[in-house]
Parts: sequence; structure tokens; C-alpha cells
Amino acid sequence: MEDTLRNIKLGVTGLAGALTAVFGWMGWLVLLWAGCMGADYLTGTLAASRAGRWSSQKARDGLWHKAGMFFVAFTALVLDPLISLVAQNLPVVNLPFEYRFLLTPLVLCWYVVTELGSIAENALAMGAPCPAFLQKVLEVAQAGLDAAGEQLTRQDSRDKPES
Repeated sequence: MEDTLRNIKLGVTGLAGALTAVFGWMGWLVLLWAGCMGADYLTGTLAASRAGRWSSQKARDGLWHKAGMFFVAFTALVLDPLISLVAQNLPVVNLPFEYRFLLTPLVLCWYVVTELGSIAENALAMGAPCPAFLQKVLEVAQAGLDAAGEQLTRQDSRDKPES
């Protein structure tokens, strides 16, 4: 039994190491987001079923919503290397740091926090108690991510030369 348990631990550790080597921390963020999307869809389905309001139309709308989120994340993923390419090759753009990825992690973290908030709301609808501090932490995290994005766009607009 101990050998089997040890082999399972070794396998999980090896898989985690391989995923990290191939995808880095961004891959883990994508997997976290995908897991949160699945959990949100499941809890939303359970909450609607409990309330007697489940409908295939709303379920399809939820899937379309998730698909739209994928394309927003894809847009950020494509925009990050584009910004990096411009910053590295145009002499008029002089950033005080090496730009690699900024938008994609912000968008993914924003989506993860949004999904977590929705999961908590669904759990409440299923009758589970949710500590008020957890709801506040989710609100603070969402506001912090929004502020980071706003600060990024304000900084960019201040750096643009006037026409």
C-alpha cells in the first residue's frame, strides 16, 4: 500500500514538474481558470436545478458566455507579444522594463476572481453559508485587478505624444 501511494505521489509530482517545464506559471494560471470555469458551470447548474429554474437555453447561454471569455483571453494572449515586439523594435517606444506578458495574466486573474465570485453566489443559492469576509476578499481582489488595468491604461495614455 505504501509503495502504491508513493508511486502515485511520484507520478503527480512528475506530471506537475513536466507541466511547469512546458507551460510555466502561465500554464498553471490557464488550468486554474479552466477549473474555475468548470466549477462555475457545475455550481450554476446545481443552483438552478435546486431552485427549479434550470433550462437548456440558459445552460447554452452560459456556454456561449464561457466561449466569449476564451476569445477575450486569446485576444490578450495575442496582444502581449505584439506589444513586446513593438516595444523592442520601435525606437520611439522606450519602456523602463522588458515587456513580456502583462495583459494575459491580468485578464486571466480577473476571470478567475470573477468565476470564484460566481461560484460563491451559486453556493449561496444552493443554501450553503458563505462567510462575509470571503465575499469582501473577492470584491477587494476584483477591485484591485480593475485598478491595475485602469492604471496601466492611464499610464499608456500619459506616455503618448500629443498630436
